[in-house]
Amino acid sequence: MPATAGVLGAAALAAEVADDLVVGTVRDVHRAISRRVHAPMRAMSRHASVEERLHDGIATTVYAGLDLGLRQGARALRAADRPGVGPRLEEGPAGRFLLAAVNGLIGDRLRDEVPELFFDIGVRVGGRDVPVNPTDLEAAFPDHTDALVVFVHGLCENEEAWQRRRRPHNDVTPDEPAPPSYGEALAGRGWTPVHLRINTGLSLSENGVEVAALLGDLVAAWPGGVRRLVLVGHSLGGLVLRAACAVQTSGSWTSLVTDVVTLGSPHLGAPLERVVARGTGLMERLPEIAPYSRILEQRSVGILDLRHGLPPDVESLPHARYHLVAGSVSRSPRHPVALAIGDLLVQPRSALGLPRSGPEMFPGADLLHVPGADHFDLLNHDDVHAALREWLAPHPMAPDPAQEAGQ
Repeated sequence: MPATAGVLGAAALAAEVADDLVVGTVRDVHRAISRRVHAPMRAMSRHASVEERLHDGIATTVYAGLDLGLRQGARALRAADRPGVGPRLEEGPAGRFLLAAVNGLIGDRLRDEVPELFFDIGVRVGGRDVPVNPTDLEAAFPDHTDALVVFVHGLCENEEAWQRRRRPHNDVTPDEPAPPSYGEALAGRGWTPVHLRINTGLSLSENGVEVAALLGDLVAAWPGGVRRLVLVGHSLGGLVLRAACAVQTSGSWTSLVTDVVTLGSPHLGAPLERVVARGTGLMERLPEIAPYSRILEQRSVGILDLRHGLPPDVESLPHARYHLVAGSVSRSPRHPVALAIGDLLVQPRSALGLPRSGPEMFPGADLLHVPGADHFDLLNHDDVHAALREWLAPHPMAPDPAQEAGQ
């Protein structure tokens, strides 16, 4: 079922989060500080003083009032949202962006607790799901070919992230047209771009199974059949595609895959998630700041999976060619800044599958470093456009899709 929540439903969730995380955290920090302040008096008398009891009583009443107000407000907002009062989040790009971000952060919890805000995997065109059957696919892709390029976005993104326009450089005039997306550029060369939306709050393994099942259905229902299949994933999306390829490795849609392209995917894990995990453990040691760790602990299993990436036993497709792209905010991938933060979220070694010790993760793969590019610049960059033109040239065992489209 597609997400049906509206703006009021999102406001209800915000009220619940404010109660659980903001009010709850402030209350627990307040309580910890109060106990430390009153600890000397309690040690002397072995009982709480009158001042401490009075303080605790007032604080409990205040926080209980805030809790009640936010909870009642959330119930009222959700009750008004369910009949359809107010705009639906799926109706506009801003609402769809909000849904994707929230599901990336806590999607695993939304599925059970707030299902109207949860969305499942789907083929997307024009901000809507396309049912995977020959009739609907024919209508959604009227210029379809038998060469498909499937795009999977990253964490807290949706399929519209691929429409990102490159920031103009100093040598670009303001009235110069924005470059096309990767899908638009490839469509002009005889390919059919297919964009998936996945719920990035779910685990890599669960998303891998979902993508594998969807691609199997897509290939089976594609009008005219599929001759060649290329997979392109940004960030977490690259890991999900690798997980999907590992679900079934022969006699299925995977036999059609000729190329797998990952853009800034943390194959060796994301350092930011590891830092957050360590920070959470350190915060829990001090009562006055331990409540803040509650905020960090709410992150979804999809985010937690980025700590180490996929398990090392996840194998690559033996017949497919792999192309790995890494960005860095510095010009050189060996610069200390690149080694530390890479493209601000993923280090080059991780994106290129090059561990400090041991063999390469993808022997024989094409490796591309994009200098001066942050994590999201990889969604539309001239260097990647040029690489895709080279990598997705006619397969040695297959005719050029661009030539076939012109016949």
